[in-house]
Amino acid sequence: MLPELIEQLNRSQPLTATQVADAVKQLTAESVAAAVKADFLTELAKKGETHEEIFLFAQELRALSITPPLDEQTRAGEILDVCGTGGDHLGTFNISTTVALVCAAAGVKVAKHGNRAITSKSGSADVLEALGIRVDLSPAEAARSLAEHNFAFFFAPNYHPAFKHIAPARKLCAERGQRTIFNILGPLLNPARPTAQLMGVPRPELCEPLARVLQSLGVRRGMVVCGSVLRVPCSVEQPSRRPAILDATRNTQHACFDELSTLGENSVAEFYQDRGFAVSKLSPENFPIQPATLNDLLGGDRDANANIIRRILSGEDRGPKRDAVLLNAGAALFVAGRARSIGEGWELAEQIIKSGKAAAKLLALARG
Repeated sequence: MLPELIEQLNRSQPLTATQVADAVKQLTAESVAAAVKADFLTELAKKGETHEEIFLFAQELRALSITPPLDEQTRAGEILDVCGTGGDHLGTFNISTTVALVCAAAGVKVAKHGNRAITSKSGSADVLEALGIRVDLSPAEAARSLAEHNFAFFFAPNYHPAFKHIAPARKLCAERGQRTIFNILGPLLNPARPTAQLMGVPRPELCEPLARVLQSLGVRRGMVVCGSVLRVPCSVEQPSRRPAILDATRNTQHACFDELSTLGENSVAEFYQDRGFAVSKLSPENFPIQPATLNDLLGGDRDANANIIRRILSGEDRGPKRDAVLLNAGAALFVAGRARSIGEGWELAEQIIKSGKAAAKLLALARG
């Protein structure tokens, strides 16, 4: 089956729903050689995945995941996820994880789906562990934590057992320097099935198609964002405009964050499930942001990033890193329906930190 699909992709012909279902069966089958799987993923990436294909792959893979037993009250309310695809290679601290903790402190139920570091020094699982928060919760424990503490971490490998047979093919692709559809699928596969989602992507052209995928998957309110490092839209065709720091950043191919940026213009695609779809730009100049450079947002290993998060949530760090958290938390609280605008969400997030609620939430989660 996969060799036939490889030939089809080589002719730039998209896959049908039936073909995607068959491809997923082959990709998750132990009997199919990793090299064949890698060739398929490579050809799919070279053709360029349509948003319909991404949706179909997400739908098929979600059906294979383990579903946590959320109680009826939790399931009936708003459930938020805040995450990025990774892959921006800019070395920033764990912004989305910090935002998730702020939102939980604000009373939003946050189902944080994530993994250990792949393209960075510290993944969400790594930094949460360093903060003393368990990431190895069983599905039942995670469901209880979400209900009782407004926060639970859903460690991806525990919910997607079929991925173990895809891992060797992904490794082969990585060795070839080839990205695959799995580089962008992670945030679409949250087993808690969030109703609201703030998702970051490393390239602005991904915002609209991935927002449409979230909408097709049934997310009630979604926002997909990509932030530039500069005060002009990020572009690989403008290397002379990049600040020197980017030229020294490892593996940097473009000047974009998979977060909302406080350093430059942001691309945004957003929707309400029943009220339409919009694509826009968001300027940091509309917010009380301090002057900063990429250097001000850089992180380190899990322990360094955990210390950064503690300082922000305790109110000790009031610099550019805090601004990045407030901007993204403002958007997350807006998406979750706790604020009427990103600006109002910024103010609420600021109050949550100033009041000590954010630090208290971190302490409560670390105690279990």
